[in-house]
Amino acid sequence: MIEYAGLEFKKVLVLGLAKSGVAAAELLHKLGAFVTVNDAKPFDANPEAQGLLAKGITVICGRHPEDLLDEGFELIVKNPGIPYSNPIIADAIARGLQVITEMELAYLVSEAPFIGITGSNGKTTTTTLIFEMLNAGERKPLIAGNIGTVACGVAAEATADNVIVTELSSFQLMGTLTFKPRIAILTNLYDAHLDYHGTFENYVEAKFGVTRNQTAEDYFIYNVDQEIVRNYAAKSNAQLVPFTTKGQTAEGISADATTIYWQGDAILQRSEIALPGQHNLENILCAVAASLLHGCSIEAIKQVLAHFGGVRHRTQFVREWKGRKIYNDSKATNCLATKSALAAFNHPIVLLAGGLDRGHSFEELREEMSNVKAVVAFGETGLRFIEFAKSCGITDTIRAIDVEDAVGYAAKLSAEGDIILLSPACASWDQHGSFEIRGDLFIERVMKLS
Repeated sequence: MIEYAGLEFKKVLVLGLAKSGVAAAELLHKLGAFVTVNDAKPFDANPEAQGLLAKGITVICGRHPEDLLDEGFELIVKNPGIPYSNPIIADAIARGLQVITEMELAYLVSEAPFIGITGSNGKTTTTTLIFEMLNAGERKPLIAGNIGTVACGVAAEATADNVIVTELSSFQLMGTLTFKPRIAILTNLYDAHLDYHGTFENYVEAKFGVTRNQTAEDYFIYNVDQEIVRNYAAKSNAQLVPFTTKGQTAEGISADATTIYWQGDAILQRSEIALPGQHNLENILCAVAASLLHGCSIEAIKQVLAHFGGVRHRTQFVREWKGRKIYNDSKATNCLATKSALAAFNHPIVLLAGGLDRGHSFEELREEMSNVKAVVAFGETGLRFIEFAKSCGITDTIRAIDVEDAVGYAAKLSAEGDIILLSPACASWDQHGSFEIRGDLFIERVMKLS
């Protein structure tokens, strides 16, 4: 960790705890700041706040006092999930205070360079692939960010020999000021999180934060197949590394139906890759490019691609059962993600779908439903999804109670050679606390198939 002195004796407010808030508060305290933590959860039910108080950090719990900012804070570190419309945040900005997320702290104290991955889809798979490739190539990677490990905690322990592979949400990037990854990746851009950002333009501007501070010594890997991404790439000062799945190119990384190319030269055959799906091909191109730029050998990259079966809950291969291959794509909480999953397979699919009813249409899936032979639907959208499936000409449909119930029906509707795919196209919150819980229950039930 760099001995950063820029926060010593400064009054800093950490707003919101969870893992990132706790790590930020502890790091700020270590850097000599006068830290106050404010969290809505009552102190008696807040073990995180109790632990911080024991370390000498001021804690205010159970409410957000209206006069909180009158304490003379010079900086606010907010939980990424807290919107900028929050009264305290809005008041802080009006007062001219800097508002950051813990990702900025991570950059300020890190001896290790960063590889930053963002985009609407594919972040977690790309991040995991890069970590696995660099690990196989003995490049001493660490993994952090939106993937579940708090970045400032990782950065505090990193050395100059490491590289921090970091999944970045738009929420995190909005709270950065000087953050500058050595290698930045923008996988794609689609409508997302508009309830947080207000407009698509604001969302895109937040995503552009991954390359905004880059210079000519850095690299920006971007999706040249998307016009909006190309337009933003033109504003970057980094060395541009385009990726495309539409055929061989002389620049960047590209792929055609059989081969992946680096700077125009063939480097591996797609038949050597275990991970299925066109959408995953984009993730693979990003990961290969980043790994090569960081000095990883093509042999290590091939080793990972030959065995990597997917990130948990993201088109994850679970098992083969009586000639059926079963996949868990519980992370598919919208139609776009389910559309990509359906397009990944050439065999007949028994689709398990449904969940929280947000009133959104399933029409976006219609073109990809041609390969679906049967649908088992559950949750609040169960009946609506069955109606949609029937409108697509699918006659084998069953309404299940929940995802566990759906597995048994899917097994009965399937035949040897079929794909059984959980890809809900809906959030999980009508029946489960997260898509991870939903996916774990699916896996547990699948493993019990006799």
